[in-house]
Amino acid sequence: MSDIASITPGEAKALIRRGGEFAVLDVREQEEFSRGHALLASCAPLSRLEWTAPDLVPCRKVPVVLVDSGEEIVAPRAGRAARVLADIGYEAPMVLQGGMKAWRDAGYVDFNGVGALSKGFGELVEEELGTPRLEPAQIKALLDGGGKCVVIDVRPREEFENMSIPGGRNAPGCEVTYRFADLVTDDETVVVINCAGRTRSIIGTQTLRNAGVPNRVVALKGGTMNWRLAGFTLEYGARRRTAPPSARAIEVARERAFAVARRYGVGFVDAATLQRWREEDGQRTLYVFDVRQPEEFVAGHLPGSRIAQGGQLVQATDEYAAVRNGRYVLVDDTECRGIMTAHWLRQMGLPNVFVLEGGLGGSGFGAKGLERGEVPPAMPAPPTVPCIKSADLAALVAGATPPLVVNVGESRRHRKGHVPEAIWGTRGYLELAARAHPGASTVVLTADEGDHARFAALDAQALWPKARVLALEGGTPAWIRAGLPIEEGMASAYCAEDDVWYKPYTDVAAKPEAMKGYFDWEFGLVERIRKDGDVDFRLVR
Repeated sequence: MSDIASITPGEAKALIRRGGEFAVLDVREQEEFSRGHALLASCAPLSRLEWTAPDLVPCRKVPVVLVDSGEEIVAPRAGRAARVLADIGYEAPMVLQGGMKAWRDAGYVDFNGVGALSKGFGELVEEELGTPRLEPAQIKALLDGGGKCVVIDVRPREEFENMSIPGGRNAPGCEVTYRFADLVTDDETVVVINCAGRTRSIIGTQTLRNAGVPNRVVALKGGTMNWRLAGFTLEYGARRRTAPPSARAIEVARERAFAVARRYGVGFVDAATLQRWREEDGQRTLYVFDVRQPEEFVAGHLPGSRIAQGGQLVQATDEYAAVRNGRYVLVDDTECRGIMTAHWLRQMGLPNVFVLEGGLGGSGFGAKGLERGEVPPAMPAPPTVPCIKSADLAALVAGATPPLVVNVGESRRHRKGHVPEAIWGTRGYLELAARAHPGASTVVLTADEGDHARFAALDAQALWPKARVLALEGGTPAWIRAGLPIEEGMASAYCAEDDVWYKPYTDVAAKPEAMKGYFDWEFGLVERIRKDGDVDFRLVR
C-alpha cells in the first residue's frame, strides 16, 4: 500500500453520523486506550491486529478509521496498522489525522475506561426506566432475615467463581430468564440480581422486569465491589453450577421471551435468509453470534458462528463487533436467549439485529450440520520465518555470545515467567528494542503463542537487517513445558507496561479507591454520551 488514506476528525464525525457501515479501530495498547478514546472505537492493538481485525471487521470493504495517540514515540501506529490491514485484504483503511490529540483538539468528547458505550447504556436504563436497586446493607438484612430471597449472579462462570455473594446462584446474562422458573419456584421470593459492579446487575434486573416475572426483582447496587466496600464477606472459588433448565422452565421462558419479542419489535430470519446474507458477506457485514454458554457452543454450533454469551455481548459489544450498522444474527437452541439479547441490542441503537428463527433445532441445519469444538480467531496464516526450538535456544543463551531475546507477549505473563534475560515490550513498539540494541547479531522473538512470535519475527527482520532473526517455536509456553529455567519479574523492558487494563471489578485485591473511582466513572457516562451525540439509544418504556 503505497499511499495511506487519511481522514480528519471532522470527516470522521461525518462518516459516523452518515448512517452506513463503518468501524473505528484504536490501535494503541489496552491501557493506553483506557486513558481516552472515541466512543465507538474498538480496542485493536497493532501488536495483535491480525488476530482481532478479521473478527471485529469481517467485511473487507467496510471503511475502517484507524486511531493512535497522535503523539507517537516511534513511527505512527495507525499508519502501520493501515498497511497491515491492506496486506490482508481490507480495501478502505484510513488513518485519523493527528490521532486522539487532534480529536480532542477539535472539541470532540473522549472516553476513558473500557466498554463505555455498553456501561453508559446500563446507566441510562437505570435512570430512565427506574430499575430498582438496594444497598448492600439492605440486601444483607434480607438474606439474614430468614425470608424468601435468592441472589442470582449474572456474570460469566469464571467471574462468579472468582468471587461472589455467599450463597448466590450463577445464571449468566440472558440465562437469568431462560432458567428463572427453576431458580425461583414461587412468586413471593425476592430476587436479587448482582454482578461485579453495576451494568450487568441493572440489565439483568430490567431483563426480568421486561419479561414480566411476577416477583419483586432488585439490583444489588454496586455488586461485589460495593459489597466489599460495605465491609461484608465475599465467597471465593464457589463451584456451584446451575443445572440445565427443565422442560417446564424452557416453556415458561419461551412464553415470556416471545412476549418481549412482540413488545420490542425483535426481528427473525430463517435459514434461507441467513444463507443469502452469508453469500453477501463480502459486500456487507454479517455477525453470527451464538449466545449460549461455552460448553453448549463447543458441543455443537452453526458453522461460521462465534460464541458471544448474551449478557457479555450487551456488556461489551465493542469487544465482539466493531462495525456499526452491520447485520447481527443471534443463535441459540430455543430462540429464548437470542430474543432477550436482541431486545437490548436494538435499544442500544443497533438497527439490524435478528434472531435465527427456530434456533439450532428448528432452523433446518440439523445436528449433522453443526460443528464441534472451539473456533480460533479468523486470522491470516502466520508468516514463514526461521524458527528455533526451546532446547536450541537454551544452548545459545548459555553460550559465549547470547542472543537478544525479546518477549512481545503480555506483560503480566512475562512477570510470572520468561526466558532468562529476555527483554519485554509490545510488538507495536518493537522499534524501541532495535534502537536500544542496534548491534545484535542474533535476535529471537518469543510470545505467549508461537504464531505471535512469528509475526513479531517478520517485523524484526526489517528492524535488524544484518542480524539472524528467529522465532521461538511454540513461544514461551513451549520453553516452560520443556522444563527449562525461567526468570520472574520485569528486569528489562523497552516500553511502558500499558498493554493490559486491570479491571477493578475482577481484582480480588482491588483497593477501595480504585473501586470508588470506577463507580464515579460509570456515573458520568450518560452525560458524556449525550454530549458526544454519535449514538441514538432507543429505550422502550
